[in-house]
Amino acid sequence: MLSIPDVRRAVFASMIAAITTLHGAAAQTSGSAEESVEAFYKGKTLNFVVALAAGGGYDQYARTLARHLDRHIPGKPTVVVQNMTGAAGMRATNWMYTVAPRDGLTIGITQRSVLVEPLYGTKEATFDPTKFSWIASLNEEAFIAVTWKDRGLDSLKDAQNREFPVAADGPASDDYTWPAVLNQVIGTKFKIISGYKGKAEERLSVRRGETHGLIGWSWGALQTSEWEDYKAGNWQIIAHLGKGKHPEFEAPSVYDYAKTKEATDALDFLVGTLVLGRPVFAPPQIPSDREAALRAAFDATMKDPLFLAEAERQKLEISPAPGAELAQRVNALYRTPADIVERAQAARKLAGAP
Repeated sequence: MLSIPDVRRAVFASMIAAITTLHGAAAQTSGSAEESVEAFYKGKTLNFVVALAAGGGYDQYARTLARHLDRHIPGKPTVVVQNMTGAAGMRATNWMYTVAPRDGLTIGITQRSVLVEPLYGTKEATFDPTKFSWIASLNEEAFIAVTWKDRGLDSLKDAQNREFPVAADGPASDDYTWPAVLNQVIGTKFKIISGYKGKAEERLSVRRGETHGLIGWSWGALQTSEWEDYKAGNWQIIAHLGKGKHPEFEAPSVYDYAKTKEATDALDFLVGTLVLGRPVFAPPQIPSDREAALRAAFDATMKDPLFLAEAERQKLEISPAPGAELAQRVNALYRTPADIVERAQAARKLAGAP
């Protein structure tokens, strides 16, 4: 029979053995984290959800990224792009938050303006942007107001003097919010015609004369989809929706028309949404090692010569922001003073937004 001291020594030895085993397991897990991520992704499909219609700028960026991203994800999963349209990107963004699996096998890209909807208190927006797993942003680009030649809309001053119909997707889109706010803060008279399914339909409406312009479109998207007609003088940029003049095109800044602090504050808020660029994200609470792997894969793709060459051929502007920085930008946007957000929301409602 063991004495009391012998029992104590045996128990102590067992505890030391257990602790040693646990430390060894932890070290092994830490050392093989990359291998475990690789094992998870190997042979699987990564779904890349595009929240907007095929043929638009977001879709083009997503498909170009998808053709190269797989090489940089451990395990090299097959990347499949799927379009999930509806409500200017809100349908897919809601789905990513509430339905999409949180295992690291689903990522998405959505219209940056949709991410502001919870800030407006939009009841249809059932997501919290501050909780998404932010992977990165593809670029931070200039925004513009454009029209087709011979429509009589040659400047924002023209729109201050008479009504012009402009195309938009839905109330959550940039090309709805911008003219709605400009109507209130600088006195333009844009008539927003919404319901178009993506920029391809909107551009066609302008060509046909159904509408006279797009107030809230990216300079990069114009270069990729309408470059020849722009060079021919058919598309005209009437304003840079940012501070100062842009070095690549001739157009006055929308800030030139802001005569009050209220107007400047409203423009600052809208420009603050543009720095989100073309955001790529995953559902909330995916495993941290897979989030890190996706962020690293994105960063590596942004330096990949094959990706960069294809982006250049398509005239895609690439000026990425890493996931941690993008998350900071989202959080900063959600610290906007309530009175500024309320004025922007009131402007949208006056324009007919629900």
